[in-house]
Amino acid sequence: MSYGPWNPEGVPARQQPGQPMQTMRASHTDRERAIDVLKAGFSEGRLRQEEYEARLTRASNAETYGELHALLADLPQGPVPMPAPAPVQYVQPQPPVARTFLPAPMPKTNGSAIGALVCGILTPMYGLTAIPAVILGHKAKAEIRRTGEEGTGLATAGLVLGWLAIGVAVLVILIAVAAS
Repeated sequence: MSYGPWNPEGVPARQQPGQPMQTMRASHTDRERAIDVLKAGFSEGRLRQEEYEARLTRASNAETYGELHALLADLPQGPVPMPAPAPVQYVQPQPPVARTFLPAPMPKTNGSAIGALVCGILTPMYGLTAIPAVILGHKAKAEIRRTGEEGTGLATAGLVLGWLAIGVAVLVILIAVAAS
């Protein structure tokens, strides 16, 4: 046998065995939830101003679920729920597309190969970048063979431009020495 709310004499009243849990005490959250349902009912035009104010006062002073239930029974959101919510079980989300249909990951381009090409392109403007183009080109080719990265063409282009610039510089120096 369970006990209901306290009676005016300060003694808990006994609840009848077949009676629902409407004599269980309501919490502040339950009263706030009931007030929200009343506000929604009023804003939808289901309650008149006087009726809304009267129910709002009674909901603020309600002590049990039964009192709150009586205030909300004729509104669409219904009475305040009494049972505790079921525990939520975590379900690991599945990827939206099967891995088989996703594109293969792009291989990374070697940074030294990019540097070799940039230095090779800048050689006609600055001249001294031919040597770093050759060094970075050879370094990039070795790294690409070892790691399987992309960028073989970039490294080769950097090497060719670097060696061409060095060859042209050596040819100009030889012609200048021969002419003097």
